[in-house]
Amino acid sequence: MNIKAIGLIEVSGSVAAIDALDVMCKAASVTLVTWEKKLGGRLVTVVVTGDVSDVSAAVAAANASCIVKPCASAVIPNPHEETKRILTLSANNHNIVL
Repeated sequence: MNIKAIGLIEVSGSVAAIDALDVMCKAASVTLVTWEKKLGGRLVTVVVTGDVSDVSAAVAAANASCIVKPCASAVIPNPHEETKRILTLSANNHNIVL
């Protein structure tokens, strides 16, 4: 998996997660890696990848204009191989082709 940067946005609810993904994809050239639901789906984390500048712009856009303010967000430039491995496992659990 060739990942230059990872962007994460955690929001409350599936509708807000879909909105966050839409905002991020429209703001910059990023691709969905995976998503995770926690606490019975109350918290949803959306993970995208792309160039560092695109991921940074996408996360900033989601923080600024999502329908629900994100609970947490992060940009990880040049992620470690173990970080990539856990994302691959998550993507495989959701049948997302990377």
